[in-house]
Amino acid sequence: MSSLLTDPLARLVGQPAPQRSGAPLWLVVGLASALGATIVGGGMWALQQRTGPAPASVVEVRPTNDVLIAIKDISKLEVTEIDVEKVVDLSDKQKKLWGYYETTDSMLLVAAGSAVVGVDLEKLEPGDVSYDEETRVVRMRLPLPEVLSTRLHPDNTYVYKRETETFATRNEALESRARKEALAAVEKAAQKPEVMERAKKNAEKQLTGLLVSAGAKEVKITWKPTKPAS
Repeated sequence: MSSLLTDPLARLVGQPAPQRSGAPLWLVVGLASALGATIVGGGMWALQQRTGPAPASVVEVRPTNDVLIAIKDISKLEVTEIDVEKVVDLSDKQKKLWGYYETTDSMLLVAAGSAVVGVDLEKLEPGDVSYDEETRVVRMRLPLPEVLSTRLHPDNTYVYKRETETFATRNEALESRARKEALAAVEKAAQKPEVMERAKKNAEKQLTGLLVSAGAKEVKITWKPTKPAS
């Protein structure tokens, strides 16, 4: 039994990436140039033909410098993605007039988001992956699936209602708090047992297919137990 790699996915395959077939480079470039000229020309014609009054307001985005602060290598196997819709109802209750009058600043946020569930292959430890050269059997002991990322879809997330009652102070941090609550709801939905079980099956299927295509005859995958809460 010999050890099969410590770098999770790159060395796991052990083969160079297959060459993709396709049209010659000169043909692709030529087509792209021709299509680009057609699109630009069509756009200019449409611009010239547009009529009507000028818009009342124009949003201007001023260019600023981009600052690259870090580059990181990641070894995460993304296997499942879920979409979640959530309505967040928040209110900031305030005491005014020396505490005798209660007023409210409230918000209703309609949010749509998604979460990606997968396996963090960087958590593989020595001995978690092995390969028997005689039988060509790969054995893997994987860390449990986890939520790798969550995000809100900006085009479908918006403030549906905002109401600041008399004497109430507008809480400028209320929308930020509502978005955090929406993200927490997306993550909670992704952590449901049925989602994690589906992620396990998808990870097993993807890794098995990858290793068999790389030359393995059989792939045996087990999962590490859940760590007790500290």
